[in-house]
Amino acid sequence: MLTIIDALLSPAEVSQFNQALADGPWQEGKISAGSQAAQVKNNQQLDDASPIAHTLRGALLHKLAAHPVFMSSALPNHIYPPKFNRYQQGAHYGLHVDSAIMPMPLDSHSAHSSGHMLRTDVSATVFLSDPNSYDGGELSIETQFGLQHIKLDAGSVILYPASSLHQVNPVTKGCRVASFFWIESLVRSHEQRATLFDLDQSIQALTLTLGNNNPEVKRLSGVYHNLMRCWARH
Repeated sequence: MLTIIDALLSPAEVSQFNQALADGPWQEGKISAGSQAAQVKNNQQLDDASPIAHTLRGALLHKLAAHPVFMSSALPNHIYPPKFNRYQQGAHYGLHVDSAIMPMPLDSHSAHSSGHMLRTDVSATVFLSDPNSYDGGELSIETQFGLQHIKLDAGSVILYPASSLHQVNPVTKGCRVASFFWIESLVRSHEQRATLFDLDQSIQALTLTLGNNNPEVKRLSGVYHNLMRCWARH
């Protein structure tokens, strides 16, 4: 399941993010890559320990926690603190799959591991650059329905199974800036998450037309929560 959330960040918030990132401490992206991914990774990454990174990831996590579609789609148990990357002309990230298990940082101020391991169920990318300001740079994801090329408006986010093969196509003009992170979901199976998401969206739509007290709305809500009891792992 691919979930696109338009305008997670407002234009003003996107501008604030980009102004802060413009003078940020950028590093070679290979620093954070695994041995296989490092062979195909060619980009820059913001220093996770910098004050700018701390401020921006806190703001982004706040927005995510308040967004009902994100919460319904990802069903987050733990969220890896968001990172930020930059692709200038010629940069790319070749075909790869994200690591299944990642060590969580100690806290929001540190890039050191806390010892807690996060299972990556969902990958996320928040686009921060105007799509008309750069050529190339599409996020290409291999899905059961074929290869999907994603290039969203600044401030929008895509969620997709972390098990997917994917790549960032070469940027041939301009600069592509984004945030990326992973989610350990309460529901490990992406098929089960998709079922719960569809059911939740239907319940929300029916609630608007029939009201909270409608017996069928209550019955469907019960089905949703009982499925969560069956499938959730906490």
